[in-house]
Amino acid sequence: MKKTLFVICLLSICLLTTAAAFAQYGGANYISSEPMIYQSPSHPAHASYAPMSQEQNVLAATSYTSAQGERPASDFPQAESVPLGTAARELKKQRDAVKKSPIVWVNQ
Repeated sequence: MKKTLFVICLLSICLLTTAAAFAQYGGANYISSEPMIYQSPSHPAHASYAPMSQEQNVLAATSYTSAQGERPASDFPQAESVPLGTAARELKKQRDAVKKSPIVWVNQ
């Protein structure tokens, strides 16, 4: 039983390598060693001057409003700034309120 299984595996490997060799070669097709020279198509109309086309609306049936100018920052609501010292004290209180671990592991 082992011998027949070995022979079947050996034959299948031989068939696979033969198929791979033919696939690499291209079968009966002849592959030329001449280099392929590619030329990009020229489009001279893309570089010529032309008048601008008419405006087109790309929005889906909605009205569009635009304006020019700048508004001062005082027109917008601003969050009240917190002094840096106050923020640091709050963070320290929060850190101290967290329960500490009773075990400290030191990797050496």
